[in-house]
Amino acid sequence: MNKDKQLYFGWYIVISASIIGLLTTGMRMGIGPFIHPIMEDLKLSRTEISLVVSVGMLVYGIGMVLAGFLLKIFNTRIVLLIGLAIVCISTIWTVYSKGMLSFFLSFGVFLSIGLSFLSNITLSPIVSKWFVRQRGKVLFYLTTGGMAGIAILTPVETWMIGLVGWKNTLLFFGVIFICIILPSAIFIMREDVPEEADSPGKTSGITRQEAPATVTLKDALRTTTYWKIVFVLFACGFGMNLLGSHGVPMLMDHHFGPMTASFGVGLIGIVAIFGTLFLGQLADRFPRRNILFLVFFVRGLGFFGLVLSAHTWQLFLVSIIGGLVWAGSVAMATAILGDLYGVKLLGILNGLAFFVGHQIGAAIGSFLGGWGYEVFGTHLFSFSAAGILALLASLASITLPQSLSFSKPIKLGEKHNVTTGQ
Repeated sequence: MNKDKQLYFGWYIVISASIIGLLTTGMRMGIGPFIHPIMEDLKLSRTEISLVVSVGMLVYGIGMVLAGFLLKIFNTRIVLLIGLAIVCISTIWTVYSKGMLSFFLSFGVFLSIGLSFLSNITLSPIVSKWFVRQRGKVLFYLTTGGMAGIAILTPVETWMIGLVGWKNTLLFFGVIFICIILPSAIFIMREDVPEEADSPGKTSGITRQEAPATVTLKDALRTTTYWKIVFVLFACGFGMNLLGSHGVPMLMDHHFGPMTASFGVGLIGIVAIFGTLFLGQLADRFPRRNILFLVFFVRGLGFFGLVLSAHTWQLFLVSIIGGLVWAGSVAMATAILGDLYGVKLLGILNGLAFFVGHQIGAAIGSFLGGWGYEVFGTHLFSFSAAGILALLASLASITLPQSLSFSKPIKLGEKHNVTTGQ
């Protein structure tokens, strides 16, 4: 075959990473169907299981930071294999858990660490290395895998739990993890990126220059822009994990049937697959902050729509509209971090932002969903909070700068200035 006509190897990495993202996100954020059967089997209250889930979100974030540091020491392949081993061990442990403490450690702590090693924190840097000109597009495609996980696994988990129980369902997905991630890590996750990556050159839309290698972690953490992105991810984590943990129970409490509730949440992910494919075509053509603003503005309205839906057609309509822009926040935040601070720092900066922002938000959202319902007797409190945070995140997004300037110390009469453009 003519070498010029061969498919660029980076696309195999994107496909593989997207499938891994499907499994990881579907298992981490699609926990809703497991809530009721686990509560009944282990005799846990809604607040107790919400506590386990929320702590798991924090541990998930800590694992992401650890994964970012491990990527600097080892490579993507090693981090994925470590994560797979932890997921397999913790899955078996969870199935044989007999009480709150055992379930807390196996499911809340160790499974969360394993899944964090298989998350986009590990996958985004290698995808970003292989793609420069089309970075925004491929990161959207990577996010599409996560949305497909919610769309596919939520109803599948509901169906399988009803058929074989939650323990066998969890074991089944453990086997799927082995069958997908083991060969992907060994044969596909290559680090030998061509010098010009995906041949950057003329492209429609905005020209973006790569961040200089002289930018340090300390430089990045001193910028207001970074902390705006952290807040954006906080709003994302709060809302997305509130939905993943309590969306199905909330709809069931609002008198929707189990399959209708699962499909209502899953429909968001189904539509998000097509929405992210469309937004991916725009990601490298327009300012990323504009797309991020649109994503959070519509998402904020969507949370209010979900909790106020009283009829099936209303639920499905809100799910379809919200799903159009449901998955763009992580892709755009990651792309902006890569553009402004460089791929070299992307793993660490993304890991820190996900822990400090996304996962703390996820923990609060997951806990608030259960606690708020037991205290106030309504889900309006927690889902309205998610809507307000999303709207505030849309305002923070639109104020992100087009470029950053890092001033270096003056030495021997010379002034050093590092600028990155978006």
